[in-house]
Amino acid sequence: MSELRVAVVLYAGMTTLDAAGPIDVLRFLPDAVLDLVSDAPGPVRTDSGLELVATTAYDDCPRPDVVVVPGGPGTAEALGSPLIGWLQQVHPTTRWTTSVCSGSLLLAHAGLLAGAPAASHFGVLDLLPQLGSARSDQRVVVDEEHHVMTAAGVSSGIDMALALAERLSDTTTAQAIQLVIEYDPQPPHDTGALEKASPDVVRRAVELGRPQGAIPEFWEPPAR
Repeated sequence: MSELRVAVVLYAGMTTLDAAGPIDVLRFLPDAVLDLVSDAPGPVRTDSGLELVATTAYDDCPRPDVVVVPGGPGTAEALGSPLIGWLQQVHPTTRWTTSVCSGSLLLAHAGLLAGAPAASHFGVLDLLPQLGSARSDQRVVVDEEHHVMTAAGVSSGIDMALALAERLSDTTTAQAIQLVIEYDPQPPHDTGALEKASPDVVRRAVELGRPQGAIPEFWEPPAR
């Protein structure tokens, strides 16, 4: 089999798990070769202060089979970066172009969603129509027509990567990867989606997430 080139995008202010979750799934695919791509090789500081190291510059990664675009507080600045032109260049020949969290805003800005629904973090979902897409409240949206897959907030990137792994290999392989990483979510509280959280929990989430840039200043809780 030929190599499966997976390009995981890194940019300043991205959310660590948006990239790390898919990486820990996709690295187990047979013949997968992961490239961490950015403006230039070298360390990239994420929103948590951790640094991930880009191995490849955009110019040196012209034909990836799969692209993973993370989100995070740095998304706004990335909208005006060379990433957008690179996405427009490589998308026509990818098998799948994917995003996690607000990374879908970058796909939309690059014109890759063509008005189709996409997932994103609840705090920025309403921005998608302004960028030529449509919002979806699904955790993972698979757009076969445009070979695009988008995931909602941070942890949903693992779900997306497992769905992607199944399409790139087979069901048994995807299930085996899920077992290898022991991805069997059993959270202590069922508040991982906006519609499941009480108003008090939402207010506390805003208090915690807004200073970190995880919830934008303009976002307001929906009326209940």
